[in-house]
Amino acid sequence: MRFITAAVAALLATQATAMDEPAWKEDYQVIRFGILSGENEKDRIARYTPFEEYLERELGVEVEIFTAGNYDGVIQAIAADQIEFAFFGSSSYAAAYTATDGKVEPLVSRLRQDGSTGYYSVVVTRCEDGYNSIRDLEGKVIAFADPDSTSGYAVPYFNIAKEVDPKTFFSATPFSGSHEAGVAGVSQGTFDAAATWQNNATDGRWQRMIEKEMIAEGEICPIWESPEITSGPFTARANIPDALKMVMKDLVMNIPEADNAAFKSMIGEVEGTPNPQTGWIEVDHSRYQWSVDMRDWLKKQRRSS
Repeated sequence: MRFITAAVAALLATQATAMDEPAWKEDYQVIRFGILSGENEKDRIARYTPFEEYLERELGVEVEIFTAGNYDGVIQAIAADQIEFAFFGSSSYAAAYTATDGKVEPLVSRLRQDGSTGYYSVVVTRCEDGYNSIRDLEGKVIAFADPDSTSGYAVPYFNIAKEVDPKTFFSATPFSGSHEAGVAGVSQGTFDAAATWQNNATDGRWQRMIEKEMIAEGEICPIWESPEITSGPFTARANIPDALKMVMKDLVMNIPEADNAAFKSMIGEVEGTPNPQTGWIEVDHSRYQWSVDMRDWLKKQRRSS
């Protein structure tokens, strides 16, 4: 009788545990999220590994980081249902939205200490060259980061085109492959200028390269800055369960308090960062329609060239 009672108790406990498990876990034993190629792969993975570990603890399933050599690799991965989530910029989100016929859903975006939710594109040059404006770059080589980069291509090209015709004004407009590669190319003399991003005058891709001793202090100078850019969204595939989207949104929203070390690692914060990211705000597609429209304009420009 004791054996039967123990067996029944074990069965009931198993059933209770099964009932407690969210339904999405049956089909999603591994959750994958993509990160863009704004910096070298080693540093990207190092920054996001604590976030990956945080998610594994909280979700109770395996979590994997997905990286690619360019932005399009992450866009195509979410379009092909190979990953469930991705951190996008505004333009790469718009590219994913277009590639999937609207089957992606933005969940949250970045919130900074001063309440701002954006950043800027800048064009940088070697300080010793003495350039002061875009018009000083006539006949020069300006590198853009990636065709799907917001601050590294879409926004600077769109806005610079209001001043000059990029197709004829510059001698060449190559893609460097990443923000770091563009800035490094300027430092090495491969490019005369490159487009990248910054949050403010002391925090951005090129300033962080100084911190990592990839370039020297006083070597790189910005000569142009864009209007404020809406920060890109952490995005879900629209065809995954709503319950999974909600739990992931909550985990990202709560990470500043739940695991502050992981949060600071994933955003790349260093001691003394002015106006650091402090959290997240909920967003929807309407916040990024401008980027979809801008990409349409850029596509028409490429077709006419």
